[in-house]
Amino acid sequence: MAERQQPGWVSDHLQRYLASNGQDGHIWNGVPTLLLTTAGRRSGKPRTTPLIYGESGEPPFYIVIASRGGARHHPSWYLNLVETPEVRLQVGAECLDATARTASDAEKPALWNLMAKIWPAYNDYQARTERIIPVVVLEPA
Repeated sequence: MAERQQPGWVSDHLQRYLASNGQDGHIWNGVPTLLLTTAGRRSGKPRTTPLIYGESGEPPFYIVIASRGGARHHPSWYLNLVETPEVRLQVGAECLDATARTASDAEKPALWNLMAKIWPAYNDYQARTERIIPVVVLEPA
């Protein structure tokens, strides 16, 4: 099965973020974004995706939502990190290694609410799918 292509606007955002070392792209449509690099679960090749993020916890960790706009299936990046939770992040100009995990049932409500304040459309995405949209915790190494 071929790796899904990113929509053009996602690819453009990614290229601007990389070319400017986060200066152009860290803030997208008024919200913060990071670059998540996972290992492709079949190819093993690095796959980088820009994602809206929040921060929480002590020490701080990053939160992203595996929404895929409310599609029926999980995004490829989520399936990749479930298989290999060691990931690479770029947050603005800072690059760091992290470990990814799906938020527990106890953690999820508060983290979902935090992210829905940043990007309210997450609630719409969940309403349009029967899939339970995962909340992902990215803990810096």
